[in-house]
Amino acid sequence: DNGIIQSMSRKGNCLDNAVMENFFGILKSELLYLKEFDSIEQFKQELIEYLDYYNNCRIKAKLKGLPPAVHRKQALDAA
Repeated sequence: DNGIIQSMSRKGNCLDNAVMENFFGILKSELLYLKEFDSIEQFKQELIEYLDYYNNCRIKAKLKGLPPAVHRKQALDAA
């Protein structure tokens, strides 16, 4: 047990998981569909680098043109 808890949408409510579905769609189009990986280790490293890019560099229009980590920090600083 790694402390992971399964999360499932409520029956008949596909919108419960919309944010994660959107994220995984972006991940697939910006990483998985563009590259071929020689090993699982290469994939893991590329995924770590992509997640860092996504959180710290990739701008999101919904977040006022800021990356998620910057937007979160600004929101926490303002609170």
